[in-house]
Amino acid sequence: MEELTPRQIVAELDKYIVGQEAAKKAVAVALRNRFRRQQLPPEEQEDIMPKNILMIGPTGVGKTEIARRLAQLARAPFVKVEATKFTEVGYVGRDVDSMIRDLAANAIRLVEKERFAEVAVIAEERAMDRLATMVYDGPTPYTPYHVFTGFPTESEPQPEPEITEDAYADALEQLITEIRAGEHAEKLVEVDVEESANPFVQVFSNQGIEEMAMDTNMPGGPFGSRRSSRRVTVREAIPMLIEEESKKMVDRGAIQREAIERAEQTGIIFLDEIDKVAIKSGGNSGPDVSREGVQRDLLPVIEGSTVATKYGPVRTDFILFIAAGAFHMAKPSDLIPELQGRLPIRVQLESLKKDDFRRILLEPKNALTRQYIELLKVDGVTIEFTPEALEEIAELAVLVNEKTENIGARRLHTMMERLLSDLLFEAPETETKFVFFDRDTVHARLDPFVRNVEVSRSVL
Repeated sequence: MEELTPRQIVAELDKYIVGQEAAKKAVAVALRNRFRRQQLPPEEQEDIMPKNILMIGPTGVGKTEIARRLAQLARAPFVKVEATKFTEVGYVGRDVDSMIRDLAANAIRLVEKERFAEVAVIAEERAMDRLATMVYDGPTPYTPYHVFTGFPTESEPQPEPEITEDAYADALEQLITEIRAGEHAEKLVEVDVEESANPFVQVFSNQGIEEMAMDTNMPGGPFGSRRSSRRVTVREAIPMLIEEESKKMVDRGAIQREAIERAEQTGIIFLDEIDKVAIKSGGNSGPDVSREGVQRDLLPVIEGSTVATKYGPVRTDFILFIAAGAFHMAKPSDLIPELQGRLPIRVQLESLKKDDFRRILLEPKNALTRQYIELLKVDGVTIEFTPEALEEIAELAVLVNEKTENIGARRLHTMMERLLSDLLFEAPETETKFVFFDRDTVHARLDPFVRNVEVSRSVL
């Protein structure tokens, strides 16, 4: 993040999201502002709060993907939640603090993964050393002890070891080479694994009842732990031993401290479907009764408060909140004024056109066409799309969105599955190893499902 300017951040987002320049610029500035804030003296950092963002646009135009890719780019803890999952305190459902607990858990996993990567080479070497001793079944250089049966009348010579220390080390080194080459993959070994008792407990709080996983990485576990022996293959034992050795080499307390700091200073929470908890004037009955309460519960979390998690308290003052909604049935002004004030940056995302659909099929690093090409390569089948074929898919996707519900780019997933369903089913057994798609082929396969509105509603 430190090396990227806002323009470079937008360029990185362009690799995955087509269009939506205004939204990309807004999140790029927000990310850069975080870096700018962290360069200031500590006393000045406290005065600079993040400018939260409200994205407005129909479903399937890239709101979630922008936030997710931004978090990956910044290596920041990220949580996506739906506002409809929350209920006002006093009602059955999740409380808004749960998204902060989820963020802390994701931060732990993120930092733990980074720390494991740092010690991966040494952890693998230690795991291989242990595994080699398990696989080895030859003589050892150690002299066996004799059972004491009484004082001997005359000293008995101790037996000489059957193998020297150097020869034993060479044998283990040879075994490690063979294990890495996969020669002993199916051989069975016994591995001791740690099993914690009672990994889950129910926590009673003023927000309700919540099941929380205890930290089983504590020495001995919170309720004690025991080690049990499992018989597994060498292939299965390798990741188990590497993980165990990695845990021995990292400081769990340091991981938790850094994770809490990362969650507080760089965490990103994507609050989707915010329009579903917006209430219209007069809408104060039935299932809508707690919607305004959810908004009011969100206020202190977005503005800045301290939430207790199992890893420690988390301050929410500097977490970046990106809210999003289609706002078909409601308007941003239907949100309570206090919440509107905490989402000062408004970004309008544009509906996707045919050319956008064509670009989505072709340009992103994870483009749909590339995904299916790689999947079918596994079965030895090569597929190819002409530019006219992609134009036809995009045009038919726009037509279906117009006739039925407009679900944006997600419609392309349905169209591609419909187009390739037979090939995906027959690929392992087919003798045809090259399939070519042009405009006529695409039209012949998809047009019957697109032209009829009723069929489109039930099938697509």
